Amino acid sequence: MQVPFLDLQAQYEAVIDDVNRLVAEVVASRAFCNGPLVRRAEQELAAYCGCAEAVAVSSGTDALLVSLMALGIGPGDEVITTPFTFFATAGVVWRAGARPVFVDIEADTFNIDPAKIEAAVTERTRAIIPVHLYGQMADMDAIMAIADRHDLAVIEDAAQAIGATYRGRPACSIGTTGCLSFYPTKNLGAMGDAGMVLTQDAALAARLRQLRNHGQGSTYIHDSVGGNFRADSLAMAGVAAKLPRLAAWTDTLRRHGARYDALLAGCDGVTTPAVRDGCEPVYHQYVLRCADRDGLKAHLAGRDVASGVYYPLCLHLQPCFAALGYSAGDLPVAEQASREVLALPIYPEMTDEQVEYVAASVKAFFGAS
Repeated sequence: MQVPFLDLQAQYEAVIDDVNRLVAEVVASRAFCNGPLVRRAEQELAAYCGCAEAVAVSSGTDALLVSLMALGIGPGDEVITTPFTFFATAGVVWRAGARPVFVDIEADTFNIDPAKIEAAVTERTRAIIPVHLYGQMADMDAIMAIADRHDLAVIEDAAQAIGATYRGRPACSIGTTGCLSFYPTKNLGAMGDAGMVLTQDAALAARLRQLRNHGQGSTYIHDSVGGNFRADSLAMAGVAAKLPRLAAWTDTLRRHGARYDALLAGCDGVTTPAVRDGCEPVYHQYVLRCADRDGLKAHLAGRDVASGVYYPLCLHLQPCFAALGYSAGDLPVAEQASREVLALPIYPEMTDEQVEYVAASVKAFFGAS
C-alpha cells in the first residue's frame, strides 16, 4: 500500500465546485485584492476563532510580521519565543529589527516551556510568541500570567492550530493577536499563500489594516510605513470554500490521531503525542519520538509510507542567527527533539486502512506485531 504524506488532490476534488463558483465571483467583481470575498472570510474566521476582529493578509509569515509592526516592536526590543518551530516565527522578529530570545520547550508537547520564560524577561522584552506546534495549543494561562506581570504583548502563532482549543478557548482568541497561515498544506489551506491576524482589540485591528496597505490612511496619504500585505482574493477563495468543511475534517483528524494512539500503544521504541489536560488538538501533524528516527524514516519509505521531520535544526542553531551567540547544548530539550521527531501521514482523506498500514509499518520496524 502507498501512503502519501498529504493528498491535496483528493481534498481539491471535494471542494472543486465551490472553488470554481467563488473564483468566478472574484473574477466578476474584479476585486482581486482585499475584495468582498476577503471581507466575508474575515467575518467568518473571526466568528470561528471567537475573536472580535480578523484582518486577512498575504501569508502567515506576514501575519506575524505585521503584528510586530502594529505593536511598535523594533530595534532594541526583545521577543521571547521557541527554538523549535518553522523559521518564520523568529525570522519576522529579526526582520522587524528586534532580537529573538529563545526559551526551551516541554519534552512532551514540544511547545514553549512557560516555566522557563520568566527568567528570559529583561527590560527590553516587549512580547512573547508562543507557537501552538503540530496543532496543540501552548499553556496559555501560564504564558498570559507572565505577560500580565511584565506588561508584554502575546502573539499566538497558530499557523498549525486553527480549530484547536485550550480550556474551551479557541486558538487566536487569548493573546494580543493570533496569527493563522493558510499555506496550501495547512488544515485550512488557500489557493496559494494567505494568512490572517485575529484580535479582540478594534483599535489594533484598524492599525493592522492600515499597515497591510503600506500604512495608507487615506488615498496616497501614508501615516506610517507599512508593507504590501494585502490579501489575494483568488487565494482566499480556497479558504472560503473549505471553511464550511473544516469542523468535519478536524473531527476526522482527531479520529485518525486516536486510532494511531491505540494501534501504537505499547510499541517499545516510539513515543506517541502527548495531549495536555484541557487541550483539544487538531493534529496538523502526528509526531512520534524515536531514538532511531532516521532508521525508522528509511524503513517507512521502503514500505511506501511517506514521513516528515519537523524540524531537523533548532532555530537558535541556524547559521543566519549565529550573531545571537547561541551554541549547541544551550537548549537541550529542543535539540534532542530535533533529533527524534518524525511525523506520520495524517489528513482528512486518509482511509482507516491507510492508518492501520502506517501503524503496522512502524511496529514492524521494532519487530512488533
